[in-house]
Order: sequence, then structure tokens, then C-alpha cells
Amino acid sequence: MRKKIHPENYRLVVFKDINNDKIIICRSTVNTKDFIQIDGDNYPLYKMEISSYSHPFFTGEKKYLVKTGPAEKFKKKYEKYKKF
Repeated sequence: MRKKIHPENYRLVVFKDINNDKIIICRSTVNTKDFIQIDGDNYPLYKMEISSYSHPFFTGEKKYLVKTGPAEKFKKKYEKYKKF
């Protein structure tokens, strides 16, 4: 392997989903300020807002937007004023 092409700070890092407190431990070069102790070992801690544990695509929770458009809403609102 070529020398001096790999990052110096490649280490185990804890990624924590702040929505549900799930953690993932993997190797990374992400810069962190916080640390966490797991099983007696200190790891750098990176807090995430969303991960596969909380993303709707992976959890199966679906959120639908409004199904009707502005034209349908307008028609529904004023259909009682129809002139025959």
C-alpha cells in the first residue's frame, strides 16, 4: 500500500441518534468534541438527528402530504354557491 495517503484519525466512533438514543459503532474520521463510555472504553461521540432507526423510509412510518391540490380545495369550498 502507498504510504501517507490514508487519514491519520481513522478510529472507532459512536454515532448516536438523538431521536431514540440508538447507537452505531463504526470506523470514521468525523471530527467530534464529545466522548461516551461504553463497556469501559471511551469513544468519540457524534450525535445525529436522523438515522436508519428513525427515518420514515426504514421504519415504515409513512407521512402523506395533502392529497388534494388547490383547485380541488377551491371547488369544494365554493360548490355550495353554484348557480343552476
